[in-house]
Amino acid sequence: MNGLEDIYRMILKAVGPPQNVQLVPSVGTNLNSADLGPIPENTIVVPSAPQVTLLKGAVLCITHAGLNTTLESLAAGVPMVTIPIGYEQPGVAARIAYHGAGEFVEVDDLTVERLFDLIQRERKNPVYRERARYFQKVIAQTHGLDIAASAIEQAFRINLTVDSAGDHSELVHV
Repeated sequence: MNGLEDIYRMILKAVGPPQNVQLVPSVGTNLNSADLGPIPENTIVVPSAPQVTLLKGAVLCITHAGLNTTLESLAAGVPMVTIPIGYEQPGVAARIAYHGAGEFVEVDDLTVERLFDLIQRERKNPVYRERARYFQKVIAQTHGLDIAASAIEQAFRINLTVDSAGDHSELVHV
């Protein structure tokens, strides 16, 4: 969902000047950091980042609420501020908020002030991190990511069958 310059500009302004934090926005290949205006000293804009590694030391993840980033954040015990753009993201964002592992703001309601308030609320209230860490434990104890991957692989397993003429055809079970 990279390429939405206005959202990145709002994130840069909402995080603001250095507050003993470092911001690492991953903007993909659709944006150039020069297109985002002034970049604060505490910010490193990159086309891609080692997300899992960064999340291990993160206090917060600002995300579009894609399922991969959400699961990686929860697996690291990191709360999220989400800005859902489309697809499954609004539903994932609503679930994050419902379970107390973060907050969300719709794109149409996004302002620098609103985003700043959500970031500050999550940084100051330990309940968000506690809820994210709860899900971190659940994911680790249940091997949730492994189970999900196995279920998907099993659902799309290709079986070879032999038809009445003796020809081999593929049958996909879903």
